Amino acid sequence: MFKLAIEIHCNIMQADHRIKYLRASDDFPPLSDCRTDGLLAAGGDLSPGRLVKAYSSGIFPWYDISTPIMWYSPETRCLLKPGLFRTSSSLKQKLKNGHFTFSFDKDFASVIQFCAGVKRKQESGTWITPAMIDAYTELHKTGLAHSVEVWHEDRLAGGLYGVSLGKAFFGESMFHLVSDASKAALYYLCTKLDEKGFHFIDAQMPTSHLLSLGAFTISRDEYISLLKSALEAAPIRGSWNQF
Repeated sequence: MFKLAIEIHCNIMQADHRIKYLRASDDFPPLSDCRTDGLLAAGGDLSPGRLVKAYSSGIFPWYDISTPIMWYSPETRCLLKPGLFRTSSSLKQKLKNGHFTFSFDKDFASVIQFCAGVKRKQESGTWITPAMIDAYTELHKTGLAHSVEVWHEDRLAGGLYGVSLGKAFFGESMFHLVSDASKAALYYLCTKLDEKGFHFIDAQMPTSHLLSLGAFTISRDEYISLLKSALEAAPIRGSWNQF
């Protein structure tokens, strides 16, 4: 979640490391085949089955409109424990005075569109391509992709979306139109996931912003171990509007 949209070059080769190009029927190669930057494979598709397999294996798609689909499993993973979210003083005050209200899965389409379109500092583009929007919308229809909406004065002020499997939530992106609204979305998600006994939120790539909110980093091997444990639980499938 919450990956920075950076320029991703279509160079899927290194001098001594050829990346597998997936056909629709191909499975992912083992994680030991990852490049040092975490790139594992290219190609394939964004079908619900492929995405579920990817997240279940510690892999996620990350690419831009000028490249084929790229599949990553970085050596260092960024996680949030739902019960350890750090709330800033400004957010605490806004939560206390009812500045925001919240919902799950009320307007997934708007959330993902805003995540794709809102400009952010230090970004030169977006990895949320039209194909990605279509893919996660289909996953939302299956009851596995979810959105958090933050409302201010009856208008959408911010939000986030991601994928839920077992007791793991895989965050993809967040946005805000009103100050602190994306932090509020993450706070609300953490609060609800903590109540439901979720093990972690996978934030994928560390940023100083996420680390300031309580995120931390672990190795790929540690992450895979935590992931296996989280996936032993059945997913909470379907709409989360009564979560």
